[in-house]
Amino acid sequence: MTETIGFIGLGNMGGPMAKRLVEAGYEVHAFDIAVEAVDRVVDAGATRATSAVAAAEAADIVFTSLPRPDHVHAVMVDGGVLAALAPGNLWADLTTNRKEFVAELAAAAPDGVRVVDAPVTGAVDGARNGTLTLFAGGADADLDRVVPILEHLGRAIRCGPLGTGNVTKLVTNQLWFIHAAALGEGFALGMKNGVELDVLWDAIQDSVGDSFVARHDAPSIFAGHYDPSFTLDLCMKDLGLTMELAANVGTDLPMTERAHETFARATERYGADVGELHVARRIEDDAAVSFRMDGDWIPHWEK
Repeated sequence: MTETIGFIGLGNMGGPMAKRLVEAGYEVHAFDIAVEAVDRVVDAGATRATSAVAAAEAADIVFTSLPRPDHVHAVMVDGGVLAALAPGNLWADLTTNRKEFVAELAAAAPDGVRVVDAPVTGAVDGARNGTLTLFAGGADADLDRVVPILEHLGRAIRCGPLGTGNVTKLVTNQLWFIHAAALGEGFALGMKNGVELDVLWDAIQDSVGDSFVARHDAPSIFAGHYDPSFTLDLCMKDLGLTMELAANVGTDLPMTERAHETFARATERYGADVGELHVARRIEDDAAVSFRMDGDWIPHWEK
């Protein structure tokens, strides 16, 4: 592979993605503030970078996979990575980010540096197995360069100009969060009116109620861990970014607004660092029912 990669951010999603690029044959210079996260990727064949700047300076293409826009600011601006990029470098931000912020950083980049936004969906199992969906926004020539690399991680969808990758990702998360909140309501509605949970689950899977969200997320509710791989804090971050986009629509979006409120209530009750599906646990607790169900509910991040 002719492109050398710098990969900054090796958490639940970034670590598996960096490993897949190593496995694809790329020279990957990896950095994270958590040493043990770097160790795991180095054990897979990556080169340890001593800093985020060092990872960028060793690379042709730099990927960042970070939890929040403020983390991107800390790395790219405060940490000096943006200024360290050289003409011909391409920076692809895999973070779910604010489109205006990505545009601001692209405008501030040194001359000759190209920028793409490519947030991902598909959870930890998708990152491990190379079945993510990536939403890529940028100039056509830049996408021509980076999409073949992204395709080692899953399917890359070209969304349009810079920033449209994040808009597309937030729309998919908007629908995910609405559905995740509705799962708990549906389970409680059926159970409190005389239907067993296993019957409901069977019916959902073989009806118009079926969906990727149901099949992917309901097992985490049944198992009672509520998916700690994605926290309520991250849900609230993404919903906040979605509400910013909603201000441009020109009408109310009541389901999106209620999803934001519903996740905020769960966060207030259980804390920001717990699994996303505590949004269903709040319904479970208030309705005084149990959503536990026996089954081989292997956590998706172990598949």
